[in-house]
Amino acid sequence: MKLWQKEQQKATTAETTAFTVGNDRHFDLLLAPYDIQGTLAHIQMLHKVDLMNREDLDALSHELEAIMEEIKSGNFKISDEAEDIHSQIEYLLTQKLGEAGMRIHTARSRNDQVALDIKLYLRDAILSIRASLDTLFRLLQELSEKHKNALLPGYTHMQIGMPSSFGIWFGAWAECLVDDLELLAACYSVANKNPLGSGAGYGSSLPIDREETTKLLGFRTMHYNVAAAQMSRGRTERMLASGLAGIASTLGRMCMDICLFVGQNHGFISFPEELTTGSSIMPHKKNPDLFELVRGHCNRIQSLPNELSLLLTNLPSGYHRDIQLTKEILFPGIESLLDCIRILIHALPQMQVKDHILKDEKYKFLFSVEAVNALVNSGMSFREAYRQIGTQIQLDQFTAPAFEASTHTHSGSMGNLCNNQICKEWELVMDKFGV
Repeated sequence: MKLWQKEQQKATTAETTAFTVGNDRHFDLLLAPYDIQGTLAHIQMLHKVDLMNREDLDALSHELEAIMEEIKSGNFKISDEAEDIHSQIEYLLTQKLGEAGMRIHTARSRNDQVALDIKLYLRDAILSIRASLDTLFRLLQELSEKHKNALLPGYTHMQIGMPSSFGIWFGAWAECLVDDLELLAACYSVANKNPLGSGAGYGSSLPIDREETTKLLGFRTMHYNVAAAQMSRGRTERMLASGLAGIASTLGRMCMDICLFVGQNHGFISFPEELTTGSSIMPHKKNPDLFELVRGHCNRIQSLPNELSLLLTNLPSGYHRDIQLTKEILFPGIESLLDCIRILIHALPQMQVKDHILKDEKYKFLFSVEAVNALVNSGMSFREAYRQIGTQIQLDQFTAPAFEASTHTHSGSMGNLCNNQICKEWELVMDKFGV
């Protein structure tokens, strides 16, 4: 029988239970340590407001700490009879401590209990992503400086455009991550609000102290309005999904470039054989499977905001069981993104950059703008200089001028990457997390 089931209520069928529980037990194992953390804070608050005596508080705290150790050891399991992690923990406490175990749900609903667990989980997940991104950002900046003098053809419309450099290319992805981190910091701020004490979304007539649990759990603040606290479920997940999608977009586009650059038609870069795969039939192949898979995973992650938006569309206020499904949409996406970041941190330092790429004859038109600018520097108007060089190209009379990257001196150009300034911007956003 479920802990919340009334005595006269008939037990649900196994088929119905399996459908309603779904994958909750699997994802609830991720929430297990956070449920313990939240319950410890909750019973301390209950004791403070005289809703729990010291003896029960001490006994429950001791057993909860023991369960936490079991969770950390990897031996904790949710039984098939338990509907979720909350029921499992309450059952274990009740079996061990009797009536004291029955007191832990005082002034709580499963709604605010789940909301709290998810907030705590997401808060830690965001900080894990932040730490991984910090490593990736610093790696990209390091590679930008290392390869700042390695020239690279810049493309627009998939056509040869203007001279660029690997310093610009690596540095560009680093600065894109600054913008992505801004959104992640906003997501952290939303996740860092305490919903505990909102009950089923309508508060409690018991004299609880929500400020106390907010302090004990280290939240920045609380969701003050109890209905808004309940409705943060789904909203928080959707906001974070948008943050994940932004990061995934950056990483996916970078991997698309890598897949192009490593191909024979470009040949700008290469990787050791252990980071590529061969073909079952073509012995010359060195396929960039790692980066294709990161691209594929990142494309899937970009679908998360849409999935969550469709799940939550047109739901009225209050809790609805649909919201249970947010876990199986978002939680795997978080792990997938972390995996993608880890593999890039592993693989990017092993990239081998080809020298003297721009000496190939096919890139001579890459320097047409340099020729135009040389005429402008001599006093000619831009439009006349553009016309003259354009005519030379049409008549096949264009000769590429000598190129010096050092002439590109403005902020952000290949001769002035501004990596130090980008790093300062990164640090400013990192500080917004307040940790």
